[in-house]
Amino acid sequence: MAGGEAKEIHAVMFPYFAFGHISPFIQLSNKLSLHGFRISFLTPPGNVSRIKSSFLVTSTIQIIPIQIPKVQGLPTHLHNTSEMTPAMHELLKEAVDLMQPQIKTLLSELRPQFVFFDFAHHWVPKLCSQLGIKTLSFSVFSAISGAYVTVPARFIGVETEEPTVDDLKKPPCGYPQTSFTSLKAFQAQDLSYVYKSFNGRPAVYHTAVDGFNSCSAIVLKSCNEMEGPYVDFIKTQYQKPVLLTGPLTPDPPSGVLDEKWATWLAQHPPESVIFCSFGSETFLKDDQLKELATGLELTGLPFILVVNFPGGVEARAELDRVLPKGFMEAIKGRGVVHSGWVQQQLILAHESVGCCICHSGFSSIMEALMNDCQLVLLPLKGDQFLNAKLVAGDMKAGVEVSRREEDGYFSKENIKEAVETVMVDVDKEAGVSIRQNHMKWKDFLLNAEIQDKLISNLVEQLKAMA
Repeated sequence: MAGGEAKEIHAVMFPYFAFGHISPFIQLSNKLSLHGFRISFLTPPGNVSRIKSSFLVTSTIQIIPIQIPKVQGLPTHLHNTSEMTPAMHELLKEAVDLMQPQIKTLLSELRPQFVFFDFAHHWVPKLCSQLGIKTLSFSVFSAISGAYVTVPARFIGVETEEPTVDDLKKPPCGYPQTSFTSLKAFQAQDLSYVYKSFNGRPAVYHTAVDGFNSCSAIVLKSCNEMEGPYVDFIKTQYQKPVLLTGPLTPDPPSGVLDEKWATWLAQHPPESVIFCSFGSETFLKDDQLKELATGLELTGLPFILVVNFPGGVEARAELDRVLPKGFMEAIKGRGVVHSGWVQQQLILAHESVGCCICHSGFSSIMEALMNDCQLVLLPLKGDQFLNAKLVAGDMKAGVEVSRREEDGYFSKENIKEAVETVMVDVDKEAGVSIRQNHMKWKDFLLNAEIQDKLISNLVEQLKAMA
């Protein structure tokens, strides 16, 4: 910003319509609003009631409903991905592309200095260049995953239209030398969807890279302390400013833990309970759910297992069908199997909880690291595989469950072994090291001065660009 009196900075937030994307955009909106930014947050009307309580009570944040254009096969009442089939996800991306006239009209009226946009909205920079608005491609994924999956170097040495599984097992050319050296075959196979075209549309890889190439600057939900080498690699790949928000640690949970959970947890010793959850949009296959449940039983420790199923499925009937006969009776008093939403942050903060088994979604990882919950990582798809490598490998703050190379199968013994590393064998070298590193990262994440400085640095960079 040139000299003279500082003016208010107005930023538009335009996340993809999935709550795993919407939430980081909300967190960043709140942080920037505390620094005097005016925020206009774009989302379909069906999401407003669910997200409005997540914003700070401030006059500088406004939610602006936007309409999803009609696309054949995409139900008009669905305004986010939580109840969509994989085929509907692709139709939603088609609908998003049809929003360009609507978004251009809106931005012409709002006249912000910046638009923060998501991977699927790769057309935003071209549209904004016509309006004199700077654009920021905000990646909600870890830097380790972005550096592995969505960089131009991924196609160096690739002789086919899309990378093969063997290509994807190896890092791209020039990838930083860290503790992470390769993916297993099943993980590479899962990532291959990023490079596939559906319904004639560009693949996710191409939309993401297009957005990174054409934006004014890239914004990563990361920091150099945690992911410095991967951030530097992304800078080298795109040759443009890469701004960091920091890890956007979740705010302390509000409210009080429900009495049924508080009463049950109070029956168990400090740091003895395993909490296991995989989020609302990640589902285990029948045989793997059975191995997970029996693996938890084998540990001999008290546990809470949160299991969710796709929309329209009756959870109790599914659990009765999948879990071994007599399982619920056998774990009575020591284990709870629950389906549906839980107060995860409040449960993880309870003194009785000492271990968190999760799918390696970054929010869940942060919540566990900010409490005394040792991390057992069981990634199931996409960027989760890379997140687990970061935490278990580079940060050395958790243990990843051992899996079969070709298909990712894990046994009850694999679950038991991973839990014992952080909960039973605490005097052995691996257990001691993980606990020490967990404490180091907990102190880093809870240090308000450090976290505030990360956002302040971002704010200064944005002011200089405005």
